[in-house]
Amino acid sequence: MDRFVLDTNLFFNMEPGLGLGKKTEDVIVKATKAIKALKKEKKIEVLMPPKVVDELMSFFDDKNQSFLKDFLAVVTVKSPHVSTVEFPASVFYNLVSDIRDRSYRGLTIAEEEVKRAGKELQGSSSDSKQDFEKAIGRHVKNLRDRYRQATRTGFLDSVADLDLIVLAKEQDAYLVSTDEGVIKWGRVFGVKEMEATVFGKRLAGSL
Repeated sequence: MDRFVLDTNLFFNMEPGLGLGKKTEDVIVKATKAIKALKKEKKIEVLMPPKVVDELMSFFDDKNQSFLKDFLAVVTVKSPHVSTVEFPASVFYNLVSDIRDRSYRGLTIAEEEVKRAGKELQGSSSDSKQDFEKAIGRHVKNLRDRYRQATRTGFLDSVADLDLIVLAKEQDAYLVSTDEGVIKWGRVFGVKEMEATVFGKRLAGSL
């Protein structure tokens, strides 16, 4: 029996994704049906950490919808045993180094945007608060976008992301995600992985 640890984004990122529909509800309904059939044949077990389940549910105003309950009924919700799973020290050296580099890049970008804003405002003849907010607003947006790109893209930016990797390692399961950071660090931590589209085809084969 193969085990799979699923990320939230599989049900919201349609491309690349599971290929089971164009809407989140359709994807969840079809995935539920396929997982149920494969579980009955004892071919797969699908796991999700509680924090990832919470993420999934947070996208829905009505959390009591039947298709959500049906999905959770075929998924094993399990926290990783963080005190017993062991990783090489080199993994954490890489992690700390990446955090340091991203922090430096983020601060550099912040400085660039503030300097650019200062130069523009220096040449402005208007002193009104409205004009100031309008002028500085574009730079603040650029700062946020660039800072996020520099520090979060391709990185683990939540405990839920780390839970996915640790649970996959602990259960010797395939990690299934479309998140660059989760996949990248899953490889660093040495977990098995399966592309979302490939996993989707496996599910589709049982429908």
